[in-house]
Amino acid sequence: MKYTYLYILAFLAVFACSPSAEERQQMEQEALQQKLKEDSAALKIAVLPTIDCLPLFLADAHGMFQREGVDVRLVNFTAQMDQDTAIQKGRVEGLVTDLVRAERLQQQGTPLYYATSTNLYWKLFTNRTARISRFKQLEDKMIAMSRYSGTALLADLVVDSFKLQSDHVFQVQVNDVNVRMDMLRNGIMDALLLAEPMATTAHLMKHRQLMDSRDLNLQLGVIAFNPVVQKDTMRQRQMKAFVKVYNMACDSLNEYGLRSYKAIISKYCHADDATCDSLPADLQFHHVAPPRDADVKRAKHWLNLTLTNHTKNNATK
Repeated sequence: MKYTYLYILAFLAVFACSPSAEERQQMEQEALQQKLKEDSAALKIAVLPTIDCLPLFLADAHGMFQREGVDVRLVNFTAQMDQDTAIQKGRVEGLVTDLVRAERLQQQGTPLYYATSTNLYWKLFTNRTARISRFKQLEDKMIAMSRYSGTALLADLVVDSFKLQSDHVFQVQVNDVNVRMDMLRNGIMDALLLAEPMATTAHLMKHRQLMDSRDLNLQLGVIAFNPVVQKDTMRQRQMKAFVKVYNMACDSLNEYGLRSYKAIISKYCHADDATCDSLPADLQFHHVAPPRDADVKRAKHWLNLTLTNHTKNNATK
């Protein structure tokens, strides 16, 4: 009986000290407000699971931004369309993308400034089951790409350069890079434009490569930010740290090579061991530097021409 009373007293003491439902709700609300405040203060950058984002993946994995005393967060996406929505809605301050896509965002009213170009490139592969070995054989075939992006520009370039009938080459919008790879694996798509590490995976799967955008003197990769990061004191400090950390990450990648960061590539790009081991050994990452004027002009020219043609086509329907 003595112990029973003690158990009851202990239970009552614990119950008395426990927060009420109203207090718990208030605590949860305060925690949520604190989290929202921290999220708002962080510099958020939208990324894709592609090798051009590797300096940021390395910085994130090794806590390099934290050591500089700034809160920089990567927000992962698998489609440029979703990245666009995030920066349009103010959910991120920056994004790793291509010049065509960035110029399109600006035409739609989202201001951007280019912090640096990147080493983004694409390779055009044809599905081995489609038995396509020449560009001319792409007529009456499907090419996976993203509308108003670097991949759309390259698909048009193939059509124009090899004098293919544009209405006989079917450019199919497949925004999600993982879905694009699944289409290749399952033989659903005839041809695809793939960035690394997907391009290396396609090589290992014995699909045929017809083009490498690096051979065309095109450098379309870019990291763009909302100009607000140039005006606010806190954002300026974050951007200064971004430049420092990004350059340090590039130096490490160039010095030690991609294989030294196999675990990071596997984690952030979802690449298997064979792909990580087969990535180009000579791939280099450069310090923060703005995109070339010629590439910006090329992206703008193609985009304006494309939009004009779409307007004309719609008017005649």
